[in-house]
Amino acid sequence: MNKHAFFLVSHGAGTGLTTVCLGMVRALDQLGIRTGFCKPIAQQHYSDNGTERSTHLVQQISAIKPPQPIALQRAEAMLSDGREGQLLEEVIACYRQSMMDNDVVVIEGLVADSRVPFAAKLNSIMAQAMDAEVILVANPSDDLDAHIEYAASAFSEDHGTSLIGIILNVHDASSPRAMEHLCTARQKSMPVYGSDHMFHVNQSAEQRTEQNSTIPLIGSIPYADELHASRTSDIADFVQARVLHAGDITQRRVRHIALCGRTLANTLSVYTPDSLLIVPGDRDDVFVAACMSAMNGVPLAGILLTSGLQPSDNVMKLCQLAMQTGLPVLQVADDSYTTASLLSHMPNEVASDDVVRMEHACAHVARHLNTAWLKTRCALHRKRRLSPAAFRYQLLRRASRNMQRIVLPEGEEPRTILAAQQCQQRGIAHGVLLGSPERIQHIAAAHGLVLDDALTIIDPATVRDQYIDAMVSLRQHKGLTAVMAADQLQDSVVLGTMMLACGDVDGLVSGALHTTANTVRPALQLIGACSEGGLVSSIFFMCLPDQMVVYGDCAINPNPDAEQLAQIAMQSADSAQQFGLDPRVAMISYSTGDSGSGNDVEKVRRATAIAQGLRPDMIIDGPLQYDAASTLSVGKSKAPSSNVAGQANVFIFPDLNTGNTTYKAVQRSAHVVSMGPMLQGLKKPVNDLSRGASEEDIVYTIALTAIQATQQRP
Repeated sequence: MNKHAFFLVSHGAGTGLTTVCLGMVRALDQLGIRTGFCKPIAQQHYSDNGTERSTHLVQQISAIKPPQPIALQRAEAMLSDGREGQLLEEVIACYRQSMMDNDVVVIEGLVADSRVPFAAKLNSIMAQAMDAEVILVANPSDDLDAHIEYAASAFSEDHGTSLIGIILNVHDASSPRAMEHLCTARQKSMPVYGSDHMFHVNQSAEQRTEQNSTIPLIGSIPYADELHASRTSDIADFVQARVLHAGDITQRRVRHIALCGRTLANTLSVYTPDSLLIVPGDRDDVFVAACMSAMNGVPLAGILLTSGLQPSDNVMKLCQLAMQTGLPVLQVADDSYTTASLLSHMPNEVASDDVVRMEHACAHVARHLNTAWLKTRCALHRKRRLSPAAFRYQLLRRASRNMQRIVLPEGEEPRTILAAQQCQQRGIAHGVLLGSPERIQHIAAAHGLVLDDALTIIDPATVRDQYIDAMVSLRQHKGLTAVMAADQLQDSVVLGTMMLACGDVDGLVSGALHTTANTVRPALQLIGACSEGGLVSSIFFMCLPDQMVVYGDCAINPNPDAEQLAQIAMQSADSAQQFGLDPRVAMISYSTGDSGSGNDVEKVRRATAIAQGLRPDMIIDGPLQYDAASTLSVGKSKAPSSNVAGQANVFIFPDLNTGNTTYKAVQRSAHVVSMGPMLQGLKKPVNDLSRGASEEDIVYTIALTAIQATQQRP
């Protein structure tokens, strides 16, 4: 069974999204598919004051133990502070917890309303982050086609998501055209997967040739009156009624509401089972008649007395036997008309503790979902994307398993100090700052920080001398003397590199102030390549909007020959796999396949052949133009037989000029976060930073380095 994430969204309030989500959980469970549930961001109901409703209900009706969702207020604060990336990492954490030991996770999205106007955008980026397949839950309505068109546009492959189906839920029987729309939808649809149905989405002729132009109708849930009956206690909570007599208030359900303002003779017809009677508090005659009907065996849902009035004590005593039948009696301060009007606007949602109603509703939804379609979909092999949020979450989680000591030679640089503090507090890595302790503390205080006591600060002047002999030993064949070593150790990057060479730290990160050459040169001299004459290269992890990709080499080798280019490709593929990608390597050139000629293209062609010969297990192809490698439609056109074209996630550029220019163009023009350069081929991990790196960039580079340190340790 392949892993699938079904992300259910709605076009607005009143679609019964929670009920459909839990009904789908029930249907998948009945198919024998291990299913989890996740509501990443809580959306509290007006009456909720505890656990988020969907999360609570799924625990009540199943054995699923879903993760606690992120509070909506916290999500809003993170978005307003520009911490969207961190929010998505927390969303991924909820999702991963739900997927543990399961094959499918049903994810409930946010519903757009006045409190959450940004729900549609947040649903889109959450679905993208989780690489989820989106299902639209909608009411049949005059605007149904528009809602489908909007969802098809918002959740499309172009955005890294996919709208795979629609569920129609006739949630509100008050809509006179609801069933008419549902019947029309069924008549217009086309069969697929046996009993399935399809909606046609308006698309251009070009779009129709590139993707499926139909969206399956995978469920049509008819209205069932018995599933929409609130308990009398729910009514009491909603109108904030005073309970004069509870009776069976939590067991009786309201299927009809009758406003009793007429004479007694004209109200007799409303004394029917499951009816809630709204009665002016001074109408003793109607109240007594209702009690008589209860004594005659009519299970009224209750009597709601209005205007803050109630029958006299003598009348209440007269009706004691009626109340002993379990008849609830309530009282409100508002008049009858206001009360009836208020109840007409009561949301038809299942209360968080109404397990019986939710059980019946879930079973009803499950019966009307196309389980054959669901079973087929779950069995499909789906090539999963690794989204930037999922990559970052996985990166930080793996780094935190082993608190590696990462030396930061630029210890007095503010971004570096902030990143080291964050890594310490989040348990990502143990930073070692090189610099004046007084100055570092002063800079931290200026940023409102009190540095963690576990964060190590080393004054270079106090430790330089102890590395002189070790450095001479490493470089004496190059004529290095103790005096020369002492002089070179004045450079904090050289000192940090010697600390790494001697095993006093596990990795090094520098470059916020220094050039790449300043960071890499000491590493090459004092750490060395993994093998004699081995190549050291670099990659960037590029956080594209819909997926993670790797660019190499964009920082180290100016003009590699074919053998070196093949080595870069193999190193980059291994690094990609090391960090969770399933590498598909594209060797980039200005022509695709055999369409071009010249020394530059020939070098890429030879490098591809060398890599294929040395690593037959690796999926690699070239030469490929960038668009042929990255865009499926172009790849099918230019290289139809390629197993990489249009699907590449590791891009190997022919030279440093091309690679560095491309990475910076993508980074700046598309506002893409890049992590790196991460160096490959060294005996111990040393990684460079862009001098424009943000605090967040440094945190992720430290995490990358920590993971490398764990994997390179003997």
